[in-house]
Amino acid sequence: MKTKDEIKCLNSIKSPSFTKTLKDHNNFPLRSRKVEIFQMNVGNLCNMTCSHCHVEAGPDKTDNMTRETFETCLELLKVSDVETVDLTGGAPEMNPNLLWFIPEVSKLNKRVIVRSNLTILLVPKYSLYLDLFSENNVEVVASLPCYLEDNTDLQRGKNVFKKSIEALQELNKRGYAKKGSLKTLNLVHNPVGTHLPPKQQKLETDYKAILKTQYNVEFNSLFCITNMPIKRYLDYLIQENKMDKYMSTLVSNFNPSAVENVMCRNTISIGYDGALYDCDFNQMLELPLEKSCPQHVNDFSFEQLDSREIILQNHCYGCTAGAGSSCQGEIN
Repeated sequence: MKTKDEIKCLNSIKSPSFTKTLKDHNNFPLRSRKVEIFQMNVGNLCNMTCSHCHVEAGPDKTDNMTRETFETCLELLKVSDVETVDLTGGAPEMNPNLLWFIPEVSKLNKRVIVRSNLTILLVPKYSLYLDLFSENNVEVVASLPCYLEDNTDLQRGKNVFKKSIEALQELNKRGYAKKGSLKTLNLVHNPVGTHLPPKQQKLETDYKAILKTQYNVEFNSLFCITNMPIKRYLDYLIQENKMDKYMSTLVSNFNPSAVENVMCRNTISIGYDGALYDCDFNQMLELPLEKSCPQHVNDFSFEQLDSREIILQNHCYGCTAGAGSSCQGEIN
């Protein structure tokens, strides 16, 4: 589905628009705070085609961040107070520039996160990332939708669960999630189906008990993230005739308290081509920053980006439903 058709579909919901809902709760306009996180989407190339993927990543994709754009981001990081560099994709490991970029950012004493699908770490060409992550104390945020094999494979593909467990065991061997270690390993739960995530703390307890007992796998924290009704997941909702039901669930569970900590308030999203967005979801919907802001890393200005008005559409209900959802899991 073309991006303009996705937005049209999102705007067709029978419930109030997200903007109206914010106005009703005196939360409009929604403005950013100081930029604390660089979230860099380094490309849509991936070794997997997960059914919930909001990027529509896959093996046939060709968008990859260039060395030049990486270098521009690095220079900005050198002169900024940005605390976290969050690298995502696609499978970010499939961008060859990451091998150079991670050590360079680590020298700046920034928190470096890589969002990994885990299975890529078992591909011989990319297995060197296991040691690279460990040597640079990279925080690995790894997708594991469920601690049950069938549920994970349903969302991500046949045998993905077994491969994910093997990759997690390899990370544990390198000290990840061990007591006293600086190597952080967090897992991500995305619901399989059309419901909201359960309570994060309770589910984390279940994950830890089952993964430790059955597979001797340890991790630090679990992030519960709501599936966003865009791209591949939107296609699924439409094909299953569940779009109205899912959007109704998101709207009816709107939580005004979650608005305070949505990720767009302290994050800037950087596309593979250097274009700037309020969040990775807006990036996928090709919704640029407000016109008064710089639109590309080449014109970056922290002063202009702080306190900017966030661009909103109805997919934003996904971040404010229930306990709220961000790249760091629950927010309320």
